Amino acid sequence: MKKVFFSLLIISCFAFNEKEGDPKIQTYNYGHNGMEFVARSDQGMIIVSTYNSKMTIRQDIAYKIYQEYANNRLTTGPKTTICGDEADVTGRCSVTKKKNLIAVEFYYELVEWKSGLKEIYKKRK
Repeated sequence: MKKVFFSLLIISCFAFNEKEGDPKIQTYNYGHNGMEFVARSDQGMIIVSTYNSKMTIRQDIAYKIYQEYANNRLTTGPKTTICGDEADVTGRCSVTKKKNLIAVEFYYELVEWKSGLKEIYKKRK
């Protein structure tokens, strides 16, 4: 009886074991929207806003977005990947200038956590 129980235990461990090489993919339909970072520069006031962001990494990513903008490496339109401390975020960026006010808006589309988890943003129906 003990051998049968032990065999079933080992078989169930192999059956429910996740492969380490395969990243886990999830979707989410919630996120934080709002201003995350405000800075003053020679160009004027820069406001960094994020949309559909994850709460734990939103400030880190907003600061990295500002650094990319300050170094003229941020472009409007195409997908951009921002490498953060806990996760890499891919999304679309929009830069709007009005007199001395510059609005940098970043829309999260994909969050790739360092643990291997990938989260894709999907709009609510």
